[in-house]
Amino acid sequence: MSEYSEYGLLSEYYDRFTDDVPYERWADFFERIFEQKHVKPSVILDLACGTGSLTSILAQRGYDMIGVDQSEDMLMIAQENCMDANPDKPVLLLHQPMQELELYGGIDACVCCLDSVNYVEDPDMLREAMKRVYTYLKPGGLFLFDVNTRSKLERIDGQSFVREDEDVFCVWQCMLEENLCQYHFDIFELNEDGAWNRYEEHHIERVYDNAELTDMLQQAGFTDIELRGELSDEPPKEKEERIFFLARKPE
Repeated sequence: MSEYSEYGLLSEYYDRFTDDVPYERWADFFERIFEQKHVKPSVILDLACGTGSLTSILAQRGYDMIGVDQSEDMLMIAQENCMDANPDKPVLLLHQPMQELELYGGIDACVCCLDSVNYVEDPDMLREAMKRVYTYLKPGGLFLFDVNTRSKLERIDGQSFVREDEDVFCVWQCMLEENLCQYHFDIFELNEDGAWNRYEEHHIERVYDNAELTDMLQQAGFTDIELRGELSDEPPKEKEERIFFLARKPE
């Protein structure tokens, strides 16, 4: 049995296991926010872009996209997914953790999706990541991200989940202790001789409350901070499981 760090072997199957994520709706949601906030972005950063599914969709819609992720394995998949997204504006992919973000120029908007913020275990690193996003955003630019809430992580605490395909079987469990939710993945992969190989991966998400994240954004310099429910134009409801944060760099 082999053990992998976050998104090692799992990156190969990530898109198959997340085929229920409505990426087109996420892109629609962000474009709706751009319109509501009177922002017409040209260059967009997809921070913690993963396999580039959303990056590719936004590139197809005409945006000049930059994808950044700390997982080389995920970026290899992203390179394939984004290869033909926009021949006129090839997607730029960079291997960087978000707290070490370093770009070559300014951006008009930054999106950070699918609870990637929760994956930053150290609050100080998250503060640094927000400061770096602020640095590269042009005046008036938007920073949009989502988080898994404590309500969601409490709901799935102690539960087990199964995803399977013809050549892979994945069982994962989660355990919430104070502010950390630990995920344990057992991955069974069918090899050519018909035997199954077993692998393990461990992921950790941190619970951040709304006030803490708002304070981090304010410390970085952001204003016009707004919270919304999941893919919604309305404020979060009680027990909302995914919350979106909208923040602007002042003009």
